[in-house]
Amino acid sequence: MPDPSTLGVFVAASVALLLTPGPAVIYIVSRSIEQGRLAGLVSVVGICTGTLVHVAAASLGLSALLVSSALAFNTVKYLGAAYLVLLGIQTLLESDESVAQAAVKRATLREIFTQGVVVNVLNPHTALFCFAFLPQFVNPSLGRAPVQIVALGLLFVTLSVATDSGWAMAAGTAGNWIRRQPRLARAQRYVTGGALIGLGAAAAISGRRK
Repeated sequence: MPDPSTLGVFVAASVALLLTPGPAVIYIVSRSIEQGRLAGLVSVVGICTGTLVHVAAASLGLSALLVSSALAFNTVKYLGAAYLVLLGIQTLLESDESVAQAAVKRATLREIFTQGVVVNVLNPHTALFCFAFLPQFVNPSLGRAPVQIVALGLLFVTLSVATDSGWAMAAGTAGNWIRRQPRLARAQRYVTGGALIGLGAAAAISGRRK
């Protein structure tokens, strides 16, 4: 691990990045509003599991493929964008049933977890972050760079759990109130679906590699 001063910079930079709304935060907030705090917290676990996949890939050097290959970068990016758009379309196509009936057809916690993992695994920006950001805090004099990357990655995931859980709790609390209002509940479905589609579109057009 780096010295305390460097570690402090890493923590501060990580928290600043985590508090900036991005694909993971939007997915967590959408799920929390739609199905409550528990679903939001499960989505946090899924998102963080996806981050762990990238941390492992970065420690093995596999993320270099996304950095060096425009084809690999764009393939993963568009797959992730298409997946988000599909989730959004499915949400918009749900029928206008009563809240109680609709609750039966909502995504299970396992599905929410799996979708969270897929959303972040198919997010090339997470891979680029792990490959470009984490190594900046590796101390070459200590050796065993992959081990240092894993340690920093685990610290980042721990911070992510804390900040993302805050988003989930806040959005889940607001969602409870929204779901008690029939008209707002219907509007919320359109907002959630639109947010997922917009997120997918933004992911598709941002950060293009040539």
